[in-house]
Amino acid sequence: MNFDYEPGDYVINPKNKNWGIGQIQSIIKEKITVNFENKGKQVINASKITLKKVKKFERN
Repeated sequence: MNFDYEPGDYVINPKNKNWGIGQIQSIIKEKITVNFENKGKQVINASKITLKKVKKFERN
């Protein structure tokens, strides 16, 4: 699987917007580790959840 993400990108989880903006820490196959401002470090299965890239200070 190819994803349009790389470590350092800022993302939100559209299914859990209250987690806030997260920064991608690592990507191993479909597992993306993201450090969210309100939820901390989470491992996201990108084959099940599509993260949305944002600019660092964007709020949606």
